[in-house]
Amino acid sequence: MQQDFHRIKRLPPYVFAEVNAMKARARAAGEDIIDFGMGNPDQPTPQHIVDKLVEASRNPRAHRYSMSRGIPGLRKALCAYYARRFNVELDQESECIVTLGSKEGLANLASAITSPGDIILVPNPSYPIHPYGFIIAGGSCRYVPVTPDADFLKALDRAVRHSVPKPVALVLNYPSNPTALLADLDFYGQVVDYCRHHGIYILSDLAYSEIYFDVEPPPSILQIPGAKDVAVEFTSMSKTYNMPGWRIGFAAGNKTLIAALSRIKSYLDYGAFTPIQVAATAALNGPQDCVEQIRGVYKERRDVLIEGLHQAGWNVPSPPATMFAWAPIPPAFAHLGSLEFSKLLLREAQVAVAPGIGFGEYGDTHVRIGLVENRHRTRQAVRNIKTFLGSYEKVLEEYEKKQVSAP
Repeated sequence: MQQDFHRIKRLPPYVFAEVNAMKARARAAGEDIIDFGMGNPDQPTPQHIVDKLVEASRNPRAHRYSMSRGIPGLRKALCAYYARRFNVELDQESECIVTLGSKEGLANLASAITSPGDIILVPNPSYPIHPYGFIIAGGSCRYVPVTPDADFLKALDRAVRHSVPKPVALVLNYPSNPTALLADLDFYGQVVDYCRHHGIYILSDLAYSEIYFDVEPPPSILQIPGAKDVAVEFTSMSKTYNMPGWRIGFAAGNKTLIAALSRIKSYLDYGAFTPIQVAATAALNGPQDCVEQIRGVYKERRDVLIEGLHQAGWNVPSPPATMFAWAPIPPAFAHLGSLEFSKLLLREAQVAVAPGIGFGEYGDTHVRIGLVENRHRTRQAVRNIKTFLGSYEKVLEEYEKKQVSAP
């Protein structure tokens, strides 16, 4: 029986699926694919966090249903983190909640606050859940630039003045996935003032708050006076502590939004496995040298990658934060677009990257390169890419022939 499900129809085919399928076929054929495509930390979770998980899991009572809002100790630990890192005071009962990763929190909050036809302002390019969480909930997205500057503020004002109905919320994400752009407190202050004046909520994704290099630590939007009147912020354990599979994140800030998310979650889940929450508490409260070490690993990989690509003739900006490089497609291949270029790079250089079109139409001039392979593998990838770029005329000629002969 054929069914056309309304919400499914609003989701385009997953752009990354085509590259992933090619990658799987190549590996099945015995090819050594160096995979920079997914932002999946490859380092182990720090041992003291794992030890706490093991210890907590031996308690029989810990295997019962947990708390949808998160155990009190973990919410208290999050508040302590915000106090020491951002000098922001939070109430653990009304201004924070534990989520199953920041992605789940964003999607469920979108479901809680979005009515069919509501307009949400989302940067483009951006992480897919930022627009599609609201699209799944029945909303419509209007896109604004991703650069945190005067152009953004002008576009924001234009979008608000020309949107009917008035936008419900604005999504921000700095450090940005995929672009690695950073925002400062002056920018946040202007956005908060504007959104408070117009009654627009702000959803800030701060998942990469601790992955930064050669810059000041990225700020929180909640540092702005009055931000909690309109803003909620999502953070995550995934990148900071190498805990992506543990699925632990947080939302903090505006009491109305936290209450809405809490109510939705009370119907949908019982919270993460309690021992995981206990271990996450130990991570936030324990020694933080592991975070510095994780940051150092990404910095070393970044430097190897960027220096190598520059030597290979690919001028990729050095990211100041996140675990990604946002790489403009080399001029000779720019006409192909990001998906075809990614497929060509995979086939000819055995290097997988994420096509920028997967992050929105304005990302199609770039590809995203994840810092998820060790330095040895990264150097090998750079050598492969150098060979690929060095023979670009032949590669393009063969590509064009295949396109002409294709049915």
